[in-house]
Amino acid sequence: MLPALLLFALMHHSFGAEYDATKPVTLTGVVTAIEWTNPHSHFYLDVKDDKGNVVNWKFEGYPPSVLYRNGFKRNVTMKAGDTVTVFAWRARDGGNWAHSREITFATGKKMFFGPPAGTGEGAAPAVDVK
Repeated sequence: MLPALLLFALMHHSFGAEYDATKPVTLTGVVTAIEWTNPHSHFYLDVKDDKGNVVNWKFEGYPPSVLYRNGFKRNVTMKAGDTVTVFAWRARDGGNWAHSREITFATGKKMFFGPPAGTGEGAAPAVDVK
């Protein structure tokens, strides 16, 4: 079994390796699931595309401990069935997943689900993406 710190290092990645800071996206949809996991939490959102088809998006964010410090409460603040708007940065591969930053709830309340774009990596990928 891998030591916890080594496992964390293998699972963790930089913003610039997977996401593009020059490709922000704002989407509104219905939350389908939330995963409170380390090192990153995720939530899934059903979003209608320009043709009216429902597309499920995956958004990455802070770990549960940081979400809690930011005011999130599991199964209370945001839950499956809620309609939210999320500001995020798209994945470099163009898939339906993104690095989330700010969530706007139906009430108008805004909360951070993830950190700002990049942490010193800039807009260039940290690895050669093919």
